[in-house]
Amino acid sequence: MTDPTPSASGTAPAPLLGASDIRRLAEDLGVRPTKTLGQNFVIDGNTIRRIVTAAGIGPEETVLEVGPGLGSLTLGLLDAAKAVVAVEIDPVLAARLPQTVREWRPDAAGAFHLVLADAMKVTGLPVEPSALVANLPYNVAVPVVLHLLQHFPSIQHGLVMVQDEVADRLAAAPGSKIYGVPSVKAAWYSQMRKAGVIGMNVFWPAPKIHSGLVAFTRREPPATTASREQVFAVIDAAFAQRRKTLRAALAGWAGSAAEAERCLLAAGVEPTARGEVIDVAAFARIAEARQVPGT
Repeated sequence: MTDPTPSASGTAPAPLLGASDIRRLAEDLGVRPTKTLGQNFVIDGNTIRRIVTAAGIGPEETVLEVGPGLGSLTLGLLDAAKAVVAVEIDPVLAARLPQTVREWRPDAAGAFHLVLADAMKVTGLPVEPSALVANLPYNVAVPVVLHLLQHFPSIQHGLVMVQDEVADRLAAAPGSKIYGVPSVKAAWYSQMRKAGVIGMNVFWPAPKIHSGLVAFTRREPPATTASREQVFAVIDAAFAQRRKTLRAALAGWAGSAAEAERCLLAAGVEPTARGEVIDVAAFARIAEARQVPGT
């Protein structure tokens, strides 16, 4: 077993999966990481500890992990949390995970819960999570985060590792060139912030791009009589043609450019502004202004 550098207290931390352990497990299972599932396994124990520390997991928390793979991050989370519920889409990897936990963390085996499912379709879990920590496949990172925040209001905070560019978009503020649909929809649920960059050599296989850490804290959505679906429809329309003014971009959504302008003015938004300069509360006001009483 891999046993990294002793901690600051002088005691050796619990062993985590290293490069040789990950490759051995993959070989035993006949697993070759696939681009389809976005599989890049973390092989560095210090990176795992960095992620867990940055996530701020408390000893009484239940953590939801998406895509545990071969279990490298899972072990680190079990060291910090009361329980871990892991959602894994790959049946071969899922079948091996409980055994890995029993071998490496026998005292925590009862605190580990496995769900074989697509995280995009999960709407119920065996235990209620208070935090989300995950190394997410680049191609589905944003929809997975939004889906989980929507369906599991018990999730109060967390940390996700995604493609660095995606991390920047999730954490972007109004006025930024990379501020867009992911930024605004994520802001509906939480306050997101960039929490670091992870190099390529801590993964197997090594990706061609850096990864970024995004930390988030749950907050209440903007106060509005419009539904989340209505607000998100405005967001989608505003950024479908992001070079256009909001008056033009929202014409289809509102039924006409004149009606779009009326909604914008009622919401206190300049019709000649573009979507990239307004926050989620403004989008909520625009959606609310479109509502017609009695319909």
